[in-house]
Amino acid sequence: MVPDRPRVALATAAGLGFTDPDEALALTALDQAGIEATMAVWDDPGVPWGDFDLVVVRSTWDYTARHGAFLEWAASVPRLANPFAVLAWNTDKHYLADLERAGVPVIETRWLEPGDPPTFFDRPFVVKPAVGAGSRDAQRYEPGETGAAAEHVARLHAAGTTAMVQPYLEEVERGGEQAVIFIGGHFSHGVRKEAMLGEARLGREERISARAPSDQALAIARYALSVLPFRSPLLYARIDLLEGDGGAPVVLEAELTEPSLFLSHDAQAPTRLADAVAVAVSG
Repeated sequence: MVPDRPRVALATAAGLGFTDPDEALALTALDQAGIEATMAVWDDPGVPWGDFDLVVVRSTWDYTARHGAFLEWAASVPRLANPFAVLAWNTDKHYLADLERAGVPVIETRWLEPGDPPTFFDRPFVVKPAVGAGSRDAQRYEPGETGAAAEHVARLHAAGTTAMVQPYLEEVERGGEQAVIFIGGHFSHGVRKEAMLGEARLGREERISARAPSDQALAIARYALSVLPFRSPLLYARIDLLEGDGGAPVVLEAELTEPSLFLSHDAQAPTRLADAVAVAVSG
């Protein structure tokens, strides 16, 4: 008698208007690994999440508008990767302050809590929400545009959201961001992401090319993962870095919730993901 194949759901969002290229590659690799996988919308009340051996959070890119509901859903899923505790920590970018306290070089950030007066940099800078995905609600400003920037901060505060103010690092225009991708706790591959600030993530294809990280960038990414407040290896993680003012890489984001893994930019990446899912299911 042939044993039943493990059942895995890849959680996504409804009405994206496009297909994440990671999804088809992941579904094929999981099938080849003997895993029955299906896409399922995270806020669909008809999905029996408890029937799956594992639920893998993938393209749930609408969660920022319903952050509380998303975390309630994540807490209700019996077997979730990455786990609820990771999502609760990672979906609010205050985690950057935690990483900085642990010695990770991160981009300089001013945190403007609701009610705080706005303060900006005397150079091009970016305003964005602490709960946000991609470049949505993020905007670059020049030093002379403090009035418009203050209005942006006020809108975020009115929505109950902490505003973040960061210097705009010009290197992004030349070298782009470096994304360092880990699968199953191990380095998998790297890509270069061109600047997308001000362009909506949903429905917009990012300009991506394969690029191995420098030894320094990889070391910083590994250190960032080593100081996370979680013991178990994550199913996936993506650390985004950019060259800082001094030339050394700084962490822009630690993407542990629903990052694109850019599986098409490394021939073995889909298999690595499927193998990691198989280990998580059996563990």
